[in-house]
Amino acid sequence: MSTTPSSLNAPLVEAPQLPGWDHVVSGKVRELYVPAGTDPGSAEEVLVVATDRISAYDHSLQPGIPDKGRLLTGISVFWFEQLADVVPHHVLSATDVPDAVAGRALRCRGLDMVPLECIARGYLTGSGLADYRAGGSVGGHVLPQGLVEASRLDPAIFTPSTKAEAGDHDENITVAQAEDLLGTELTGQLQELTLAVYERARAIAGERGIILADTKLEFGRSRTDGTLLLGDEVLTPDSSRFWSADTYVEGRVQPSLDKQFVRDWLTSPASGWHKGSNTPPPELPEEVVAQTRARYVEAYERLTGTSF
Repeated sequence: MSTTPSSLNAPLVEAPQLPGWDHVVSGKVRELYVPAGTDPGSAEEVLVVATDRISAYDHSLQPGIPDKGRLLTGISVFWFEQLADVVPHHVLSATDVPDAVAGRALRCRGLDMVPLECIARGYLTGSGLADYRAGGSVGGHVLPQGLVEASRLDPAIFTPSTKAEAGDHDENITVAQAEDLLGTELTGQLQELTLAVYERARAIAGERGIILADTKLEFGRSRTDGTLLLGDEVLTPDSSRFWSADTYVEGRVQPSLDKQFVRDWLTSPASGWHKGSNTPPPELPEEVVAQTRARYVEAYERLTGTSF
């Protein structure tokens, strides 16, 4: 893989036609295909293609981040392998994919997704910190007084959120509300698996000098046998917060190796945009694109131990 992008503002090739596959869904970041002629709602196998798109605050941003699709796919493959003995996953192959999307595509089992974002928090930041400041609890977990930005939570906590339809916002809910939605048994399984994945990943990242502050996971049931599987992507800079251990200081916002850098620019005076406004966000400056890519590359190389 090349170490530098050919052009920071190169146009993105989206949803290519792939022989033997029908394109069925364009998500914020990924394109989904099913075997040609297959009903998408019952497909037992799917092809998931990661693009270079990046989103924040429910908006797709322009331009994309060069090589992001390959970086996300490579990081996900690394983690699925590391977690295989913790929870079964949906990946069938990262190599037996069409040449046109090689390096950024995964052949996966078709899943009926659980309608819940499964979030593990090992540090207090982001929306978790906002909830704590508002009421002293996060996801129904009452936390000690006096916690601040980036305080460590030990043990980590499970804080689910709803999965919003396109254009809507995810909503943080309590574990009790998740039980009302999904039942006590399934919610308990999701909590146990989410925290087990987080603790394994926290240990592995820690060996590489990275703090895994929090992460979002998704699960679904296999359409062949109903097994609960880890799906979507896993532990990437899009779905997790990664901080360098050597610069960590409790009480301040941490430099990140993830998408938070883009969120911070969008909400800064430099962007001229206000979160929650009805106007679309501005284009990302070339410098923001380059620095975001550099953070994703650093996360990839430090976690996987390989050069990009």
